Amino acid sequence: MIKVMIADDQELLRESLKILLSSQDDIEIAGLAADGEEVLNLIPSCRPDVILMDVRMPQMNGVQCTKEVKERYPDIQVIVLTTFDDDDYIYDALKYGASSYLLKGVSLDELHQAIVTVVSGGGGIHPDIAIKAMRMFSDMAKNQVESETAADELQHLSRTEWRIIAKVGNGLSNREIAAELAFTEGTVRNYISVILDKLSLRDRTQLAIWALQNQRLVRRGSQI
Repeated sequence: MIKVMIADDQELLRESLKILLSSQDDIEIAGLAADGEEVLNLIPSCRPDVILMDVRMPQMNGVQCTKEVKERYPDIQVIVLTTFDDDDYIYDALKYGASSYLLKGVSLDELHQAIVTVVSGGGGIHPDIAIKAMRMFSDMAKNQVESETAADELQHLSRTEWRIIAKVGNGLSNREIAAELAFTEGTVRNYISVILDKLSLRDRTQLAIWALQNQRLVRRGSQI
């Protein structure tokens, strides 16, 4: 069973998500919280595997709470739930370790799949948010050096690894990457683990950010 905590300051939304997710055989609702401080207070007794985190909450917002959770409990996965207009939160939430970023209003199937994916070590960004993030990081990249990653580390990336980096940056899941490259999902996971080690990145979400910030490098590497 996957233990899920729901954090949102709107009681109606908390209860609705609880009812929907409770219908899934592999999910147990571990706790409900109305703000970030309550999340941190409940974790020791609830011990969730995944937290569904609203970004706009009183006392402590979802971005700050994500930072605190990942520092104290790195094994807990955070899925950030947001509205389309919360641009200011996108970068910080991902930077602080959120595994996935979804728009409120996604289908139950999409939400359930996101939970299963992050527990298995994957991640993802809703396509609409990925587009906004790509624009945001592209603008940032114009005003800074392409990457702080050592040049010799980049030279050790193979063309296949560059292609996988590009697809992660485009928001593709491991399953979709596997289908496009005629690999198994296990092979894609192994490639990503090696890539993370070479680039000194923590997780798949950080890799997606890196790919978006270094689009010119990624394009060149994919064409080698």
